[in-house]
Amino acid sequence: MKIITYNVNGIRAAMGKGLMQWIKQTDPDVLCLQEIKATPEQVGVFELEEMGYKHYWYPAVKKGYSGVAIFTKTQPRHVEYGCGIKEYDDEGRVLRADFEDFSIMSVYHPSGSSGEERQAFKIKWLAHFQEYINTLKQTKDKLVLCGDFNICHKAIDIHNPVSNAKSSGFLPEEREWMEQFIQSGFIDSFRHFNKEPHHYSWWSYRAGARAKNLGWRIDYNMVSKNLESSLIRAVILPLAMHSDHCPVVLELSQKG
Repeated sequence: MKIITYNVNGIRAAMGKGLMQWIKQTDPDVLCLQEIKATPEQVGVFELEEMGYKHYWYPAVKKGYSGVAIFTKTQPRHVEYGCGIKEYDDEGRVLRADFEDFSIMSVYHPSGSSGEERQAFKIKWLAHFQEYINTLKQTKDKLVLCGDFNICHKAIDIHNPVSNAKSSGFLPEEREWMEQFIQSGFIDSFRHFNKEPHHYSWWSYRAGARAKNLGWRIDYNMVSKNLESSLIRAVILPLAMHSDHCPVVLELSQKG
């Protein structure tokens, strides 16, 4: 099963840059999108359905903001919209599809880069998200969490860790949260296979950052430790340019 996470930074803008053709060529079994910034009515879904996808959308209440979606070739047994906390669900941050062997979540963690108020919201979210996942694991113990976590875990995950030491997304408390989250029972699937530096999933639009590969790795496919034997491959696709992010791929066997 090929699973891809992709923050498209506005699905309509990404479609204008060839997203649908890319989906057709790449042919993921499950595609988890973040920052869709649209409803299915605004997008049109005929082409998706022609490709064989069932599609589930969880847009934010605020139009043109945030939102997540899951496109899947396999019919889920159940789809869960939101995490049950209104202030997060109003922003369309969590969508889960339950399959036979595991559950896949598209999650969009808040950014704190716009100021202190949103940074405080992000820190509060991180605590609540950990509690939510801890509770969820009691009934769904095989999880694949796909999404934009808006955190670089380690210095290897950011192009300039020294100058960004006080930047939202690389703050000590955020990195500590990510470490303890992984220690709570998850595998960072990309790092499981790839230990080398200079692999990023987001680049600023400023100063030609992408061309110079001055990026941040903030998009993850986190996998429950009990699925480790099912891991086949994980790669980042920096040449897909429909967004300021790029897709991150995970391949799992549907056994084990």
